Amino acid sequence: MAVSKRHSLQHSKVTKGIAQADRLTKRLLMHISPGSVAVIHHDDLDELAADGLIQAGVRAVINAGQTMSGKTPGYGPLLLLKSGIPIVEIEPIWFPMILNHKELMINNDEIVVGDELIIPCNVFTIEKWLHLNTSAQNFLHEQLREFIDNTLAYAQLEKEVVLRPLQCLEMSTVLAGRHVLIVVRGREYKEDLAALSGYIRRQHPVLIGVDGGADALLEQGYVPDIIIGDMDSVSDSALHCGAELIVHAYNNGEAPGMERLEAMGLHAVSLSSYGTSEDMALLLSYDHQCEQIVTVGLHSSMYDFLEKGRQGMGSTILVRMKVGDKLTDAKGIARLTEAQRDSN
Repeated sequence: MAVSKRHSLQHSKVTKGIAQADRLTKRLLMHISPGSVAVIHHDDLDELAADGLIQAGVRAVINAGQTMSGKTPGYGPLLLLKSGIPIVEIEPIWFPMILNHKELMINNDEIVVGDELIIPCNVFTIEKWLHLNTSAQNFLHEQLREFIDNTLAYAQLEKEVVLRPLQCLEMSTVLAGRHVLIVVRGREYKEDLAALSGYIRRQHPVLIGVDGGADALLEQGYVPDIIIGDMDSVSDSALHCGAELIVHAYNNGEAPGMERLEAMGLHAVSLSSYGTSEDMALLLSYDHQCEQIVTVGLHSSMYDFLEKGRQGMGSTILVRMKVGDKLTDAKGIARLTEAQRDSN
């Protein structure tokens, strides 16, 4: 791996900025500065990550992952490009070479880092997005077949675990007989949460933020009662808001998220559960005898799960079946509310 010397640049389109890097895009978004160049390692860049990068005001994105594989349709890259944020791709081997807070310059097919390191790159264009997105759309039928097979296989393995009541004896927040609002940072979660302001004002539900969903609640002026998840995409300020903290543990009892909370001096409990943290929040609410569950931003379609890199949703299907009599999914309610307003 040779290191090239700086040489005269012949290209006309140049982007300069300070690099801020993290292999986890959601973790980078918690501390990235406006005007920075985001350096990520993100395969099939999803809409939520793209929206976060846009909101963060990044100047450009350098991706050491495959921005689009051509297997999954995705609009994240298109959102960035339409917002005027260029995307360039580099080989993964170069990722460690771009250190945080290093000044760099992107010049179409190369990145100049500091005074002497030059890294080759490829520009991700709208034309490339169109080609790969079309390929993914043509592949969708086969994707659906594989997704259904995986979902059914995992559902068979997990059905007994999902049926078993999930209890957290150390939890002090009372859920029995109350409405529960579970917020996840899924597609259009901000608009849907805003549309529920009247419901929240009338019912005073228990507010549960699943990881970054806690920040979504705080952004709308609400303080979460409970934060559930791996604790890898929730901000420090949200963790300090006074909510009860429940760390999603693996089936063997390991809870990597506890390390972060302990380092911050925060008390938390760990709870083992199959499936996603969203599934755990649903089961916990249901098995603690809540009256009604309303959800915002939950991942519920094949497209949602493929964006998250999951090849099936066995536990999620089973959980939705179990809690269905109490479940109201508010996904898209903002659009319905707007349509109703327009018709009037």
